[in-house]
Amino acid sequence: QVQLVESGGGLVQAGGSLRLSCAASGRTFSGYVMGWFRQPPGKEREFVAAIRWIGGTTYYADSVKGRFTISRDNAKKTVYLQVNSLKSEDTAVYYCAAARAATNAVRIDKYDYWGQGTQVTVSS
Repeated sequence: QVQLVESGGGLVQAGGSLRLSCAASGRTFSGYVMGWFRQPPGKEREFVAAIRWIGGTTYYADSVKGRFTISRDNAKKTVYLQVNSLKSEDTAVYYCAAARAATNAVRIDKYDYWGQGTQVTVSS
């Protein structure tokens, strides 16, 4: 049983930073793509960033490039999302996801497993 558990969300002032974590368990994730998505209030879930477990190739949405950084710790089976220079429009529930075989890492429909989400609220 694959489990993804996010943590690290919270309330932060505009310009601040957080580090989100996604602890993965239940299988070996080599060959997987790990992604972060977010769902702002009243809006659809959207791609934020992704990383290939092997090789570490990363992908980012244009809206977060230069501010967010995705990384992974193979030994801990944990994926991180460092979020800096936060803006009010970054307020959302952030979800971790895993895709068994994603040629297009930004597509939400390529992901097979999802975490429960962690709330990030940015106050202006």
